[in-house]
Amino acid sequence: SDVVSVKISLMGDSHTGKTSFLKTYAGDGDISDQVDKTLSVQGATISYSISVVGGDVESSTHQIPSACRDSMAMFFMFDLTSRRTMNSVIEWYKVARKWNPTAIAVLIGTKFDEFVDLPIDLQWAIASQARSLAKAMNATLFFSSSAYNINVNKIFKFVTAKLFDLQWNLERNLTIGEPIIDF
Repeated sequence: SDVVSVKISLMGDSHTGKTSFLKTYAGDGDISDQVDKTLSVQGATISYSISVVGGDVESSTHQIPSACRDSMAMFFMFDLTSRRTMNSVIEWYKVARKWNPTAIAVLIGTKFDEFVDLPIDLQWAIASQARSLAKAMNATLFFSSSAYNINVNKIFKFVTAKLFDLQWNLERNLTIGEPIIDF
């Protein structure tokens, strides 16, 4: 059968959990700047090619064009326990959109398992800021945890369903203290 290629770019500051996220999704093995995984979805074979861009926006500007060009989806990752990493998503987004204005944007708050230990008022403030940012980016927001595989596979299912117009119901979850999903 035919293989459909799906390129996804994954961006975010250092220590936002990009490598852990990919290890959880792709399985064990070496995780480099390029990860490939092939799945069978409703009789079709889909080959996901995931390009990782990390560090900080300034030092990564040379990687961003090749990572973003031809991507069908762009994942912008930040650490839920670090406001600084959320703020830098704005720069990642601006630069990435110059190279690809049409890819599906997904905003991913990582380390949900650590985030739930924060005081509830701080969780509320961070969740509100993340929801506002996602709305400004016209992105779907997911809180995730690679350590506990929370929403990792769901993010890829969401993108696959959206790209191929597959029937799949994503449940919105806005409950503070739970992994937020907003769209």
